[in-house]
Amino acid sequence: MNQLSTEQRASVLAALVDGNSVRATCRICGVAKGTVLKLLAEIGAACTAFHDREVRDLATNRVQCDEIWAFCYGKEKNLAPERQGLAEYGDVWTFTALDPESKLMVGCHVGKRTMQHAEVFMRDLVGRLANRVQLTTDGHYMYLIAVERAFAWNGVDYAMLEKRYAASIAKETQRYSPPRITAATKKWVMGNPKSRHVTTSHVERSNLTLRMTQRRFTRLTNAFSKKLENHKHAVALAMVTYNYCRPHMTLTKANGGIHTTPAMVAGLTDHVWTLAEIVALIPRPEAGQAA
Repeated sequence: MNQLSTEQRASVLAALVDGNSVRATCRICGVAKGTVLKLLAEIGAACTAFHDREVRDLATNRVQCDEIWAFCYGKEKNLAPERQGLAEYGDVWTFTALDPESKLMVGCHVGKRTMQHAEVFMRDLVGRLANRVQLTTDGHYMYLIAVERAFAWNGVDYAMLEKRYAASIAKETQRYSPPRITAATKKWVMGNPKSRHVTTSHVERSNLTLRMTQRRFTRLTNAFSKKLENHKHAVALAMVTYNYCRPHMTLTKANGGIHTTPAMVAGLTDHVWTLAEIVALIPRPEAGQAA
């Protein structure tokens, strides 16, 4: 992998962030599978460190949070008994936090859909904000405890959007379709949230972008993650390229047609990044160290 030029590395990343699987990327770019996975691991670690360092002190007014499902190695119901309950296997949830004004992906966390992982996610979110915000999540019970522990009681203007779904009668006919929403209730939890801003629509749309641009999230394929570590690297790469490299249509229109990314609106950069700049985030070997 160290023999690849910056342009070749950028080409590999372009294939990965445009929804191609690892093997498809190998065929498109003419590189070995091990090379692609090694580059993914290095760029994933670099993107994680970069986001953790740079996306701080955000003057954000509102944050929407949601979770997106995937699985690693196999679906939870199909796991062998010896793999049941292990973090590396089965259902994997990516918690995401979005600023609906700048469209910036403020933070994310990969783990199980439990209160413990929700708390880790919320504590990380608190550390990135410079002021009090209005927070909206779905109605999952885990957030009630996680948000209070992270923000402290009344430390955030927080409301839930509880959705109710129609019971599926013909299960087989609705196998590939999401359940129909029958009602959505705005539920006050703490602080003074404004009712008109209690929504998760923007973060749900950003989750669609994640599912479309990362092959590991595509349903009914064999491109799912086999290793949790690689899944986390792919999410980190997707998050940084979304924030810095991918112009957002709504932001671009608001800026008179000038290509604009969420990171530009949030004041984190002044231009649209290229994938070569993402490649440059990988630390270079120190002098005298083997390449």
